[in-house]
Amino acid sequence: MGLRTDMGIDLGTASVLVYIKGKGIVLQEPSVVAIDRNTNKILAVGEEARMMLGRTPGNIVAIRPLRDGVISDFDITEKMLKYFIKKAVGTTILKPRVIVCVPSGVTEVEKRAVIDACNQAGASKTYLIEEPVAAAIGAGVDLSKPSGSMVIDMGGGTTDVAVLSLGGIVVSKSIKIAGDKFDEAIVRYIRKKYNVMIGLRSAEELKIKIGTAFPEEEERFVEVRGRNLVTGLPKNLTISSTDMLEALEETVTAVADAVHSVLERTPPELAADISEKGIILTGGGGLLSNLDKLISKRTGVSVVVAEEAISSVALGTGKALDNIDIYSSSLLSDERKRY
Repeated sequence: MGLRTDMGIDLGTASVLVYIKGKGIVLQEPSVVAIDRNTNKILAVGEEARMMLGRTPGNIVAIRPLRDGVISDFDITEKMLKYFIKKAVGTTILKPRVIVCVPSGVTEVEKRAVIDACNQAGASKTYLIEEPVAAAIGAGVDLSKPSGSMVIDMGGGTTDVAVLSLGGIVVSKSIKIAGDKFDEAIVRYIRKKYNVMIGLRSAEELKIKIGTAFPEEEERFVEVRGRNLVTGLPKNLTISSTDMLEALEETVTAVADAVHSVLERTPPELAADISEKGIILTGGGGLLSNLDKLISKRTGVSVVVAEEAISSVALGTGKALDNIDIYSSSLLSDERKRY
């Protein structure tokens, strides 16, 4: 039993990562909760619940309580957070201080919902940090200097594009197009082209294995199973990386356009810094093959995928936690004291 365990939480639409001071990232699980509708009882949380998505009987429903980077179901988010905090920390005498990241475009109401959910899930004090700031810190950017850095953080629900200098955001844009929208685009494309319906999990597997944002020299193929919409029977399909390029064209172009629009609004001195240093791409969605090439071609600026792309935000919340005084200007806290 410990005294106090401070933690940083990357509360994502697709997954939750928990960073504990002195230990690093101790938990990474999908943001999914399985509930029995009849009794309102939680049956599973995280990976176990994700396995149930699209495979549950009528009385069991697998829910993702976050949509587009924000809380869509407050009660379930609170229960999910309580489960993850307890799983990561165990039993402590003092309640933990928590830093949670939020997309850069969230409203005051959405910020309050995150703070309330964390406090009711067992935090003594909750700080919020904007995702691009946390992603930049996690990717090793020194935000204390008067020098421009650009970060694209693409998760499951939102893509945050921001220009940072002196510890804060100068220009930013948050769009609700990211990993989830890629999956939906793949499902729509296969339904339209092949008259076959596949699930979102199958679409995600296709995206990871052969998804691409830019034409490739060598064609790649993957077999996928779905339901023929004409006969209603199961059908096997062979999907190519060219199919994926066509399926994802609209969504990846929207991401590149968002980056372009942020660069257009960037002050010239900072734009010069970014041109010299390049753009950092973080988040699980940013791992889509050749997305860096597409953005680089669209903007004329080199793009580097962060080494720890998936965990950059969680690592950033952890570093902010270790240096709360340095990053205090970037943190938004709940001023109401709770005992």
